[in-house]
Amino acid sequence: MTIKPGGASDCDGSHAQLEVEDVSTVDTFLDLIRNMFPDNLVGSCFQQTHSKHDRLVRNCTNTTADGNSSSPCPQVRIPAIPDGELQVPPPLEHGAGMNILGLIVFSIAFGLVLAGMGEQGKPLIAVFDALNEATMRLVQIVMWYSPIGIMFLIMGKIASQEDFSDLVGKLGLYVATVLVGLAIHSLFVLPLIYFLFLRKNPYRMFGYVAQALATAFGTSSSSATLPVTIRCLEENLHIDKRVTRFVLPIGATINMDGTALYEAVAALFIAQLTCTPLNFGHIVAVSVTATAASIGAAG
Repeated sequence: MTIKPGGASDCDGSHAQLEVEDVSTVDTFLDLIRNMFPDNLVGSCFQQTHSKHDRLVRNCTNTTADGNSSSPCPQVRIPAIPDGELQVPPPLEHGAGMNILGLIVFSIAFGLVLAGMGEQGKPLIAVFDALNEATMRLVQIVMWYSPIGIMFLIMGKIASQEDFSDLVGKLGLYVATVLVGLAIHSLFVLPLIYFLFLRKNPYRMFGYVAQALATAFGTSSSSATLPVTIRCLEENLHIDKRVTRFVLPIGATINMDGTALYEAVAALFIAQLTCTPLNFGHIVAVSVTATAASIGAAG
């Protein structure tokens, strides 16, 4: 709120029709719990379940610099279910995106059952170990070619912009806000937690995991960086494989600090661009919802 990433907008132009969903924090948490126990394991590989909300449509024109509009800004609610019908809980629908949280919950439960089977479960465990190793090697091969693909994706996006300076002006403060937040979190908050629990110099750890940090910076994917992170911890820090192979996949999927940060900043950025006032309660709700939505997000 101090940097005001959406402050480049003076709210003096005509806004096109704005349509958003009336999402509540409670429904977000309930969707999180529903996705933990998917009704179709195969479907969880390519779709998620979420509540269907009412849609809010607002038309704003000729908005002045102080946020007031010379013409009305009517807000129309389009209900998710037809009038006269009552449905509790709200209707559910399936959307595109892998339900990683549900897959993790099933994998943990399945792994606990296999471990309790003793000798009978060892053949299947060996199959999963071989599948994991093959997947790791395949990801490493893809990572060697990913910089080329990322380069062409960025070049294509830049070439499609009619006015690149206008794009930089709109998103510059947004990018700066996210980078400042990530710097504070990674250089001060996380090292402080490390020091409080281990009483060791946290910045020495950066040297041991430098390869993983560089890979994460280049791919922007915690899942793609996972094989490198496992190798750094096992070879450089000599951490037990049973710990790294269990903790890191869960942490790379659930502990999405960067995702939660940029989603919260993005919500504030869009609100400021559309001249939507936010009080302290709204900001807290946005932060909590972004944190919940980042759990299990594809990384």
